[in-house]
Amino acid sequence: MTEPNGGPAVWQGGTVWLTGLPSAGKTTLARGLAERLRTEGHRVQVLDGDEVRTALSAELGFSKEDRDTNVRRIGYVAGLLASHGVTVLVPVIAPYAMSRAAVRDLHAAHGVPYLEVHVATPLETCADRDVKGLYARQAAGDLRSLTGVDDPYEAPVDPDLRIRTEDQTVEESIRHLRALLAARGLS
Repeated sequence: MTEPNGGPAVWQGGTVWLTGLPSAGKTTLARGLAERLRTEGHRVQVLDGDEVRTALSAELGFSKEDRDTNVRRIGYVAGLLASHGVTVLVPVIAPYAMSRAAVRDLHAAHGVPYLEVHVATPLETCADRDVKGLYARQAAGDLRSLTGVDDPYEAPVDPDLRIRTEDQTVEESIRHLRALLAARGLS
């Protein structure tokens, strides 16, 4: 792709971190937005929390320290990609506000745009969806430290966007995300 002057296209990269409870819809929204952005010609990468954990953090458990380490690693990779003109969509729970703030600060230190999106789906709705069967396993006593149930989730106080998935369709949520990117110059 080239600019009108014949030179290479310059892409403004940035990280869009989608935080929320398990089964809130983070990955669904990230993948839908990625597809839309790609059809528009944007460079996009989805860093799904489960996939990245398997590839980069398989040795980590789910203690607060391990969760913080995992979030820092994902944030570092996202920042690298974003600094090279990629729009990076990160559907990762990141339950602790301090971890998310550290990722935001890392991006700011390198002049890389960072947006935090809270996928604010009520616990009851997430448990009904139970995409991975986590809530059922927790209820049966087979799983401990489930974020938002018996482990903390610190919802963002002032995110760049709050999406209430129980009140709108997936497509409506993706339109809101797309509008945020346009408003912030990331597309």
